[in-house]
Amino acid sequence: MSFAFDAYVTAALFDRAGRAGFALGDGTVRFEGGETIESHDGACLSACLPPKGEGLLTGGDDGRIMLSTPGGATEIARVPGRWIDCVAASSESGLVAFGAGRDLHVRDPTDPGFSRLFAHEKSVADVAFDPKGRRLAVATYGGVWFWYARIADQKPAIYKWAGSHVGVCWSPDGKFLVSAMQENQLHGWRVADEKNLRMGGYPGKVRSLAFLSKGALMATSGANGAVCWPFAGATGPMGKQAVEVGYDDAALTARIATAPDRTWLTAGLDDGRVWAADVTGERIIPLKAEKGAAISALAMSPDGLRVAWGDEDGNAGVVEVG
Repeated sequence: MSFAFDAYVTAALFDRAGRAGFALGDGTVRFEGGETIESHDGACLSACLPPKGEGLLTGGDDGRIMLSTPGGATEIARVPGRWIDCVAASSESGLVAFGAGRDLHVRDPTDPGFSRLFAHEKSVADVAFDPKGRRLAVATYGGVWFWYARIADQKPAIYKWAGSHVGVCWSPDGKFLVSAMQENQLHGWRVADEKNLRMGGYPGKVRSLAFLSKGALMATSGANGAVCWPFAGATGPMGKQAVEVGYDDAALTARIATAPDRTWLTAGLDDGRVWAADVTGERIIPLKAEKGAAISALAMSPDGLRVAWGDEDGNAGVVEVG
């Protein structure tokens, strides 16, 4: 199944109903069933799954957080005059967090009176909830700031590391925090003692990272294949080497997506191709062999059986694995 949306594909996600949805640069959310939802007066800049239920949660350059389902769009929050560059949600706590400039906002969709605002010295680049949905990690310039999502007056814990941090991801057990840098590298910490994890050697920028194999591995983009770091055990990747799956000297991986509880991952390349692999074997399954614009959005269904992709020119597709 393929689509020509004629707008940059910001994100691709499988919602809790198993439906593929695409957030686009023209402000719409499109579903694989053909539904087009006018979500933002401007561009969709960020997207995630909502805390509960079906559909996609998106942030736009109109300052709004919107929940879009095939039946329509509902406003969850609004910050007039600001761009919503990142958004995250927790199914455990039911909370939504989003970045607008230097501010991080936290809202509870079930409680209109709940609102938290956490200010930073520099712009909020990304945000992620810990596995329990109680603590937030915020990527910003100079390190990662940690906040308790529901506490109004607090001082953040700050894990410092020089440079611009642009992406952040918790390990599924909450023991490690990994940040993608503006430079061609990752940086990580063991949360309990702030032990640094240096993870470099990338030929390109790491634009996506995701855990798989129930947290035993973390896969990233930014190289000629999918770089997989071992995270099993108390020391995570410390003193261990990464393995590169699907090496291809003709292209770099632009996006990575995984089936978190399974051993499957999918990679979208900067030349438009898409492939999938089971990391316990060596077989690469081509899902989109024709070249084109760089892949800008990628998702794998939780069972590892379907992949949704989108590219910078507005082309997209949903394919079966195998």
